[in-house]
Amino acid sequence: MTVRPSTEADLLRIQQIYSHHVTRGTATFEITPPDVEELTRRRASILSEGLPYLVAEAEGQITGYAYASRYRPRPAYRFTIEDSIYIHPDHVGKGIGRLLLIELIKQCEQGPWRQMIAVIGDSNNAPSIRLHQALGFRHAGLFQAVGWKFGRWLDTVLMQRALGAGDQTVPDGLP
Repeated sequence: MTVRPSTEADLLRIQQIYSHHVTRGTATFEITPPDVEELTRRRASILSEGLPYLVAEAEGQITGYAYASRYRPRPAYRFTIEDSIYIHPDHVGKGIGRLLLIELIKQCEQGPWRQMIAVIGDSNNAPSIRLHQALGFRHAGLFQAVGWKFGRWLDTVLMQRALGAGDQTVPDGLP
């Protein structure tokens, strides 16, 4: 298993993985799977911010992917990012999410970012919550019944982890 930066050639497989989660899962609150063109646009936007977009690969097959994106667009949030991780359904529970998140955190700590937020769809998503806890995220909040999917209300779990010096120092270039 290797974790590496994604390429445009990976986007068809990424789209297939994400489509599964959109149509069958509650980790994302999207209802209609985006096409490869839309995912290409989203990936380019993430990369243009200097943020990582990674894939896990085993035997030439993409088994999962992860990326960091801006948490919110307003300038005061510029040191805070959000992680996203999706695993192919045939490869869930094999430690791929852990490998991806470890590498994602490592790469993000090399940038100017100081906080990573996990916005976990569905408070019943115990595997994602456990993964984030294992890698230093702490529970930061719960939004109850904020999503409607598959005929039921879904919660959103918020988790947070410091990156690098976190809030212990002022970011470079600030007074």
